[in-house]
Parts: sequence; structure tokens; C-alpha cells
Amino acid sequence: MRINPSVRSLLFALVMLALPVVSSAQIILSIGFAPPPLPVYEQPLCPSEGYMWTPGYWAYAQEGYFWVPGTWAMAPEPGLLWTPGYWGWGDNAFVFNEGYWGAQIGFYGGVNYGFGYAGVGYQGGYWNNGAFFYNRSVNNVGSVTNVYTKTVINNTTVTNVSYNGGTGGITARPNAEEQKATSEKHTPPTSVQTQHVQAASTNHQLYESVNKGKPAVAATAKPGEFSSGVVAAKAAAPSYKPVTARAAAPAAAKNTASEGKDTAARPATAAHANELKPAERPAPNTGNPKLDKQYQQQQAKLNTSQAQDRQKLQQKQDQEHQQLTKTKASEPAKQKVEQQHQQQTQQVAQKHATQDQKLQAKQQPAKQPAAKKAPPAKPVAEKKEP
Repeated sequence: MRINPSVRSLLFALVMLALPVVSSAQIILSIGFAPPPLPVYEQPLCPSEGYMWTPGYWAYAQEGYFWVPGTWAMAPEPGLLWTPGYWGWGDNAFVFNEGYWGAQIGFYGGVNYGFGYAGVGYQGGYWNNGAFFYNRSVNNVGSVTNVYTKTVINNTTVTNVSYNGGTGGITARPNAEEQKATSEKHTPPTSVQTQHVQAASTNHQLYESVNKGKPAVAATAKPGEFSSGVVAAKAAAPSYKPVTARAAAPAAAKNTASEGKDTAARPATAAHANELKPAERPAPNTGNPKLDKQYQQQQAKLNTSQAQDRQKLQQKQDQEHQQLTKTKASEPAKQKVEQQHQQQTQQVAQKHATQDQKLQAKQQPAKQPAAKKAPPAKPVAEKKEP
């Protein structure tokens, strides 16, 4: 099966690996403009039994969006299924929710990634007694023996839209089963999957700014192998528009991407460093004056460091503004610089939000062990009258 708009309905896992998740929804990055639509591509041949399909998606780095090729990957353990990551709109930004392994398929934004991932659940296969069985109607399985054939009926039009919520985004919301899967145990991407994303981030040809929505490597037979067994995109999505034409969705648009989780730790969208506000932190009050003083010193040190970050970036952006004025730059050139400034600013904001979360967790008072309950009184034997 291929992702193609002519058929019915049917994403730092990121390069920003230093950024921890802020909730069980694993939100790890926020961007001010929408990701490109999914390209049209075929699935490479499954290498052998045990490999499971993980769809391609658009990730983000300092240079902009880049394509992470779809690939066949081994599950961390039998019985686990892959829930793809996805972009969603919320709090005036597009946020990325990282994919994960779990016993059940969770919510992935309603994005139709194809090859069994039609927006809800997974119709590409199932586990049975430690072996994975492949639905060959949606998978390119070749000589794999554990196969069956089941037609997948899709009831929505394929648009190749790659995000949930906001202007032009998918409006799906998690159903009861997906909500349940959200609260169950999750296993993060394997080290091989993480290396796959890192390798993609270093491949210049995979950046949207170069491929215009049609990556030269759309999918690979195995993670990180970009030279053999690769599949090029057949075309960019018909709805593709350059990044300058993809305006961020209006603030009123709601996002279902966080699956109902707390996303308050995400920074709001700002275009320049001087728009970033210092963090407001409550004064430590642990009841231990010595510990409170230590916490205050840690907060002051972080305040100074973050202020230096903002000042350094603002000086750089001011110099670039002056250069644009001096050279009488064209409007497209100005837009490109402003785009870079927004990206730089959001990366600093995300960095600071992460630092704040770490400090807050570090200064969180330790939980007191619950008091042991007294054992129930033994029942007194009832005396019988002679």
C-alpha cells in the first residue's frame, strides 16, 4: 500500500534529544508554523520476520523541517506495537508528540500515515504467541511466511495532512481505547530508532528547504541504512506549499494533540529574544533555612544564565536587522531572516523551559512515606453458654 491521494483514507523522535518530555504524551518540541504534508512514497520490502513498520514523518531542527524516513524496525520485545509520533496545534504553536511502543496502539493525531496506520489503530498486523503476523494487503512483506490478507476499508479522503488541530489540520480526537492506551506503560523509541533520526538530521537532502516536500530517501529497509534498500518519494503531496506560505494556525484553534495532558510547560511562540520573559519562580519555602538559601542560589544562577542567553541572541538578531537595512534586502530575504529569528527564539525558549522543569523537579520536596496502617483487630471468639 502506498500513501497516495487517489486512494481512500489512507510524525526529534527528534534531533532535540537533550529536551526531555514534559508529560506522558511526550511533548518535546514546539514550532510556530505547520509541518509539510506527507510525501507520496512506496513501502520498501520487509527485511525479515520480526521487523515492524514505523512510518516516516517530518521532524524539526535548527535548519527547519526534515524528513525522517519510514523504516522497518525491531520491537523492543514481543507483543509491543508502535504508536507513531505526530504534530498537533496548541498554545499558539505546533507541538510534537513522540512515538512510543506499547501493548496497544494509542492516539497519533488521526494522521493517515498509510501502510496500516490509517489514522486510528493499526491494521498492518498482530502478535500471536510471540510471532508477528503481517497483513500483506497493506505491507510489502515479500517472502515472510507469517502473513494473512485482510482488506482495509478507509472511509475518509487522503489529504496527506501531517498534523492535528489548527488551520487545515486533522480534527480527530482520541477515542476511549486510545485514551486507555495513553495511561498504560510506554516504552520509548529504541536506540536504533534514535540513531535513525540523528542520521536523518545530518542528511542535507532530507531537509524541506532542499527537497521541497519530496525527499530523496522517503523510506529505508532498516533504520539508519540510507544507501541500500531505500525508496525515494514519488512526489510531494499535491497540497504542498513552501514554508513561507504555511502560516501558523490562529490562537482560537484547539489542539487534541496532548491527549488531555498538561502542556503548560511549553513556551509560547515568540519571534525575537526581547519578547522572552524571565521565568517567575516562587521563593523556596521548605521550612529549612539552609536548604531555602541553597535553592535561592540555584535559582539566581539559572536566572543569570538565561538572561545571558536572551541578551546574546538579541544582540545577534539586532545585528542581522541592521545588516538587512544596510543592504536594502528584498522582502523574501527579510522573511527568511525573520523565520530564522523565530526558530532561534523558540529554541531558546524551549531550552529555558526544560531548565526550569529540571530545577523544579530537583527542588521538589521529597514525598513522605505513607503511615503504616495498624493491623485490624482480631475478632473475639464468642463464648457459648453451656
